[in-house]
Amino acid sequence: MAPMTSVDPADLSLTQTEVGGGDSVAGPERGGTDLPRFADLTTMGVGGTIRRLVAAHGRGEVIDVVRRADADGLPLCVIGGGSNIVAGDDIFDGVVVRDLSRRVDVVSRTDDAVVLRVDAGMMWDDLVGLSVERGLAGIEGLSGVPGTVGASVVQNIGAYGQSVSSSVCRVEAWDRPSGRVVVLTPSELRFGYRTSALKTSMYAAPAVPATHFFPTPRYVVLSVDLALESGGIGTVGYGQLAHALGTEVGDRLPVREIRAAVLRVRATKGMLEDPHRYAIPVMAGMRDRSAVDAALEDMRRETGSDAQDADRHSCGSFFMNPVLSAAQAGGLPDDAPRFPVDADGLGNGDGHARVKTSAAWLIDHAGFHRGFRLSPDAPAALSSRHTLALTNRGGARAADVAALATAVRDGVRGAFGVTLVPEPVLVGIGLD
Repeated sequence: MAPMTSVDPADLSLTQTEVGGGDSVAGPERGGTDLPRFADLTTMGVGGTIRRLVAAHGRGEVIDVVRRADADGLPLCVIGGGSNIVAGDDIFDGVVVRDLSRRVDVVSRTDDAVVLRVDAGMMWDDLVGLSVERGLAGIEGLSGVPGTVGASVVQNIGAYGQSVSSSVCRVEAWDRPSGRVVVLTPSELRFGYRTSALKTSMYAAPAVPATHFFPTPRYVVLSVDLALESGGIGTVGYGQLAHALGTEVGDRLPVREIRAAVLRVRATKGMLEDPHRYAIPVMAGMRDRSAVDAALEDMRRETGSDAQDADRHSCGSFFMNPVLSAAQAGGLPDDAPRFPVDADGLGNGDGHARVKTSAAWLIDHAGFHRGFRLSPDAPAALSSRHTLALTNRGGARAADVAALATAVRDGVRGAFGVTLVPEPVLVGIGLD
């Protein structure tokens, strides 16, 4: 095993222009009259003001903020890129902490594999870009997924034939009840479809917040170890991606080509975040500057202008694809998509475990088509490109998003007897 070495910071070009470690960005204790807002910190662009927002540089500061909030009995929200949070319109009378640590270390290296240890605060797509530049395979299919490395394992992000759980070999986290740093193995993390033991610690039942550990899990992620393949060649693992590349599922191609194709496909669906958000002072320095510039150029090429794209003002897929029993799946229309999966919702099932169907198909066939609004002038709407994304068309409030989500959920349940479960964390807001 090679000794641990740090990745050259020049490869990241990251700046940390937030306030000093552990300081509040704004709050009554500093005499601030303009409190920070979830609307500025989230990709959906909705949410009320925050009593105290703290920027933490490094695990020590993250742990200190979390420990103090827990000791004081204050609501706690650890936020990354804000891509998986929809916050309510009322003030969040607690502490929101943002981990700005971005260190990437090489833990071990062999001829055909590298293990990276990545700070939880690193932006996920910056890591994917770095890994692809260095010829590492295993997460290129997750290009363009917003958020941070820490959030990636909570949600077990997945796209285009890959999920982060396939590469995770170790997670270091702060255990809030015991007050100590722990190491979690993949088996302890209990990864499933868009879930993990970290995420389930926040819920008493699907979409029902637990009494404790909401909206932040019991375990606060500090770093993630990822095992990636060397050689610069990845596997095309999804039909839509294969079509975009003009190849077949299972073919091997350079990871640079796969990443570029994934970003193109995501752009056609409006499923990339709006890079303009990093011009907001409170977001400055959160992403690699070169990555933001490249995203802006891609948007200009895609739309023909510098105008903000309202389809990108979303939290990505709002509802998870339902994982059903065989009997439930049998009650769907004959042309409904059906994908056999294992009991955890991952992998290829043997036909007897569970069946995954498409939430987007259910939404569309329940009568909620692309661009659907509750009224002609409603500020929240389904994306004009993808029925699974709820978007802020400008000036939407959290209540507008919740009303639309409730209508879609109830409509699908009425049409097919399937209750869709929200994918984002709903902070201070619920679906009636």
